[in-house]
Amino acid sequence: MSETYDYVVIGGGSSGCIAAAQLAEDGAHRVLMLEAGPAAETHPETLSADGYKHAFINDEVIWERFTTPQRHAGKQRIFAGTGTVLGGSGSVNGMVYTRGDVRDYDEWPDGWQWKDVVPDFERIEAKLRPRRRPPTRWTEACISAAVTCGFQRRPDLNDGNLGNVVGYEWMTYEGDRRRSSYVAFIKDGGMRDNLVVRPRCFVHRIVFDESRRATAVEYEQDGTMCRAEVREEVVMCAGALETPKLLMLSGVGPDQALRAHGIAPVLRVDAMGQNLHDHPNVPLFFVSRGKVDCNYPQLYSFYRTNEDVDLPEGQSDTCYVFWPARSAMKQAVQRVLPGQVLPEALYDGPAKQAIRSGVGVAFKSRAVRTFVDHLYGIVVILGKPKSRGSLRLASTDPRAQAAIDPAYFSHADDMATMVKGVRLARRISKSGGLGAWRSRELMPGPLRTSDESIAKWVGANAITTYHFAGTCKMGPEAAAVCDTRLRVKGLANVRIADASAIPFTPVSALNAPSMLVGWRAAAYIRAEHQ
Repeated sequence: MSETYDYVVIGGGSSGCIAAAQLAEDGAHRVLMLEAGPAAETHPETLSADGYKHAFINDEVIWERFTTPQRHAGKQRIFAGTGTVLGGSGSVNGMVYTRGDVRDYDEWPDGWQWKDVVPDFERIEAKLRPRRRPPTRWTEACISAAVTCGFQRRPDLNDGNLGNVVGYEWMTYEGDRRRSSYVAFIKDGGMRDNLVVRPRCFVHRIVFDESRRATAVEYEQDGTMCRAEVREEVVMCAGALETPKLLMLSGVGPDQALRAHGIAPVLRVDAMGQNLHDHPNVPLFFVSRGKVDCNYPQLYSFYRTNEDVDLPEGQSDTCYVFWPARSAMKQAVQRVLPGQVLPEALYDGPAKQAIRSGVGVAFKSRAVRTFVDHLYGIVVILGKPKSRGSLRLASTDPRAQAAIDPAYFSHADDMATMVKGVRLARRISKSGGLGAWRSRELMPGPLRTSDESIAKWVGANAITTYHFAGTCKMGPEAAAVCDTRLRVKGLANVRIADASAIPFTPVSALNAPSMLVGWRAAAYIRAEHQ
């Protein structure tokens, strides 16, 4: 089957839904958006504000991947799944929406500073309509504790100042419904004759002609190979772990690596798949005397934990999330535990489901439920990592994951910051309003007092925050994969429109910045093709 479109958007996630909707807005161009995962409507939990915990454990909407063994993180193979459903990770995450800090965007190229991007954020938010959740007794106690430890309470965490602040996070929900970019930009927009949205379409490769112009996208739907001819541009929105993989499978990447897999190079791009970075985190757990009266990860704080790190004055380097275990503890254990205890060869077999079932049975116990109601975490997230890893092809099979190596803590400053962060989280748990809750530390436990023992615990228990970025870095320098208008250098008509292009991750979550990249990519394309 072959059809022709002006624009083909690969990936229907947070950025892809915005890029596709904006490109189709004028009605004059035919747009095809291809998503590997299912329609959101077939999994109602992806459309529900309370459904995120159920989405997190649904293998139909989570693309399961693991990192290579992490040398500086206990040699763990760390789960690196992302959302694969219309709306992408924005349909399965905790609904947090944070723009970032002014100083984050100072690191980005000219034209991408805070003053440049705020108008675009405002346009996105006009449709997305993010909001904050109301305070609870426990969240107010957490704020009191953070303020006692040097944080400043702020009413708005989207004003560009995330230096030593605590407050209620903006979240993408409305009533009992999630407002992902799919809901706000595709579903709310209704049927449009010029926008074709195809779920369950697995892209195999982009086809190029002799002039390095993308002429078609080949994809699989229901076991049948299909071909979408391209008049204008291919827009890559598959995410930082899939966009570079697809480009390499299409012949765009490091020359020797492509030839090693028998792929004829279309364009040598040595930087393709490099600069991979993420926000690793470690959760500290506490049991309180009082019952935690909160069901969402709605309270965030940011702090400059390590003054020895070379960052601008006032720039926070860590994020602290106050996490009520009752919100999703069962599903978190069901998702993470099999990957931690099962060897790779057994992970996809019945043992994984047996472990999940056992966890489910345990959580039916009244004693376990009571325990969880009194359990909370202070999650220490490394917001400004210096470590840089890579993504490389492991197979020519488009369904096989790439070799993902975030190289967590390979830069010594990152672990030093995390150790200081653990110490600060401990202080918070005993301070201010939280002090009255008389919390008892479970993890890492009071016996871990030296920097060495804390660092060992961090490495053994670190997990991802699912904020993968940078693998198709944008910038004016020759080595950058794409320019500051997100065009892949050396290709005639391929644009990067997701977190792959982000050169330096903000200290905060990446859902909002990913939407920004998708919005701006569409704006650039529309301006150039008027």
